[in-house]
Amino acid sequence: MSEVSPPSEYLGRIHDLPAEERPRERLRDQGPGALSSHELLAILLRTGTRGEDVFTLSKRLLAMRQGLSGLAQTSFGELMLQHGLGPAKAAEVMAAMELGKRIASLPSDARARVSSSADVAHLLLPEMMWLNKESLRVLLLNTRNYVMGIREVYNGTVNSADVRVSEVFQDAVRENCKSVIVVHNHPSGDPTPSREDVQVTGKLLEAGKLLDIELLDHIVLARDGYVSLKERRLGFP
Repeated sequence: MSEVSPPSEYLGRIHDLPAEERPRERLRDQGPGALSSHELLAILLRTGTRGEDVFTLSKRLLAMRQGLSGLAQTSFGELMLQHGLGPAKAAEVMAAMELGKRIASLPSDARARVSSSADVAHLLLPEMMWLNKESLRVLLLNTRNYVMGIREVYNGTVNSADVRVSEVFQDAVRENCKSVIVVHNHPSGDPTPSREDVQVTGKLLEAGKLLDIELLDHIVLARDGYVSLKERRLGFP
């Protein structure tokens, strides 16, 4: 008697699928764009568990975190709490998410040139929108607005009481920059500037005048977009 294949809902491995249904083969023949997010995730996971095939597992992980955006913010410990994920699979998922963030944040040129808040958002939003803590960064610009470097000054809570002007402008003074753009993120997802954001902007604007370093903008990034305080005249004259 020939062996009967188990029903598809109990298939634990991609290899158990008919060849024409295997995502790796479909990716090879049709390109990655032909695959859904859960199929791409299933390729990473490779196997499911007893009673739950790899596709059900990948769908469950995405549903648990409300899609890829939520999965990209999931910590290693949170992944390890999910049935069917051991240390190896959790590490592979986190590595794939991090590679995606880094690819998205790569500038189109070796040295990016910024002429608007949209340029800054294009440069930093793909990475900073996913951060779980507030990060304040300074873009160091030359006279033609090319980015000479990006420095992280604070990682944690960014408010007027904690921000030290000398630390924000320290690298700009050392590199003899004529202008800077300050950027920080809101982990809440809402880019609306807070009262403290406006207060910080005022402090930095006045300090920049004394140092002869122009503060071109202060931009808040978040999952729901970005806000330029200069464009909204918040803290700027």
